[in-house]
Amino acid sequence: MRLRALLDTDALGLRLLGGEDELDRTVRGVMTTDLRDPSRYLSGGELVLTGLAWRRDATDSEPFVRILASAGVTALAAGEAELGPIPEDLVAACARHRLPLFAVNESVAFATITEHVVRQVSGERAGDLAAVVDRHRRMMTSGPAGGGPDVVLDLLGSDLDLRAWVLSPAGRLIAGSPGAEPGLPSTVCAALAGEHLAAVRTGRRGPYRVAVGGTTYSLFPIRSSTRGTGAAGAPGSRDVRETVLSDWLLAVEADAGDWPAERLDLLEGVTQLISVERDRRDAARTVRRRLAQEVLELVQTGAAPGEIAARLRVAAPVLLPGLGAAPHWQVVVARVEWDGGEIEGGAVAQALLEEILVDPLSSGPEPSDRIAVAHTGDEAIALVPLPAVSSEHDGSEAGLHADTLLAAVRDPLSAGLDDDGRLTLGVSASVHSAEGLRGALEEARHARRVAAARAGRVCAAGHQELASHVLLLPFVPDDVRRAFTARLLDPLRDYDRRHRAELIPTLEAFLDCDGSWTRCAARLHLHVNTLRYRVGRIEQLTSRDLSRLEDKLDFFLALRMS
Repeated sequence: MRLRALLDTDALGLRLLGGEDELDRTVRGVMTTDLRDPSRYLSGGELVLTGLAWRRDATDSEPFVRILASAGVTALAAGEAELGPIPEDLVAACARHRLPLFAVNESVAFATITEHVVRQVSGERAGDLAAVVDRHRRMMTSGPAGGGPDVVLDLLGSDLDLRAWVLSPAGRLIAGSPGAEPGLPSTVCAALAGEHLAAVRTGRRGPYRVAVGGTTYSLFPIRSSTRGTGAAGAPGSRDVRETVLSDWLLAVEADAGDWPAERLDLLEGVTQLISVERDRRDAARTVRRRLAQEVLELVQTGAAPGEIAARLRVAAPVLLPGLGAAPHWQVVVARVEWDGGEIEGGAVAQALLEEILVDPLSSGPEPSDRIAVAHTGDEAIALVPLPAVSSEHDGSEAGLHADTLLAAVRDPLSAGLDDDGRLTLGVSASVHSAEGLRGALEEARHARRVAAARAGRVCAAGHQELASHVLLLPFVPDDVRRAFTARLLDPLRDYDRRHRAELIPTLEAFLDCDGSWTRCAARLHLHVNTLRYRVGRIEQLTSRDLSRLEDKLDFFLALRMS
């Protein structure tokens, strides 16, 4: 479609501010962005929609417009809802680069423009897609918050009798159509997410057909328009590792292998509509991300606690709307690293934290809106607010736990990391004041380093582990570790191999029972005299005395390091 046709459509609320001579340009797609540099996500021919959140002063307009023009963008449309009239510096920059500029009336949602463009550039698709898009547009614009992914899935159920769900890459349920109730079990969600990520990493073309628990599903990638996709949803030339761990997926309970092209086109259109909702949510996170960045910069530069506290007072109402209480805070540090080091993992880690810090049992796209995450380089840092602990608190530790986070995301994300990526997480204790944030940040970073010293694609460690031997063991040099364990355990392994005496299992049980003869004998289903014989053999082979605390400790550490 041409720009002139957009301008002639009154319902879109577009007003031309410059570029009258360029109205015959062709629009091949649409992208919504507030990034200062969206070049990696542009493929040319887009109508770019922006709320101007990237603009801090007049000097920002020239580089932003230059990037768009260099990428072959067809036109720029700026919204008036947040900042009012379009700044003159942006108008001048667009004129210099011959980039047509439109103003979007504050009463018109970007989603309305996006869907209009999708309908026009997909005009030869089946008529039912246009009907679905049109009905969705009406539902979205019927209220200020929009319909969300649930509305789109409701249309799939009512129009095509398809049960469908939207899942995060970590396997969290984002949305499900009413006909798909009850929701998918968390184990199925995790399995589908893992299958999807594995398919993406191996370069398979979607939709992906998988069978889980005897049921066949077809998985459709939901690629955000702000992450470098065209109007048809095809991926750009970027490295797949930049987005594989952040894009949602649509799971349909059906085998799409026998579907006609028209129905496949319809589902691709549905993923675009869900992508619009994803972009809207991401745009709403801009303020939280900026707050996190400002607070963390103050913390890392050693700002006065009073200055940090003032910034937290500003952040608290945004992150904890309606609670009205000074929160406690936790810090979570994540790092995504890829072999070769040519791809920065900070943005990926940021998107992941915004998903996995949500309670894995919660559903819907919005629960993560109380989490603020900043990123730099390969590292992302989350500032997680917690309700203030009352005086009647039962003493159990509130907040996030590393083991819980790890159990919820390890299996699906390991598939996305494949054999060339790692995700490591560190979780701090909760703190109740600005003075504690710097220590919490260092604690979370130290815990992440403990996690990084472990084997596995996805690892996590919490602050509890920094006060035990667990903190020390990962940093023992490999040659020292091998020599220490060999000196203590190799004689027992050799004896077990020759005599099948089970001295190593006996030693482990004895230490686990704190040296109690009766409890250890009961656990191993042995007579106490037999247990005493085995322990005596262990002491004879190693020249150690298991009644001495020092020798018990040496054996305990050797077993942990082996």
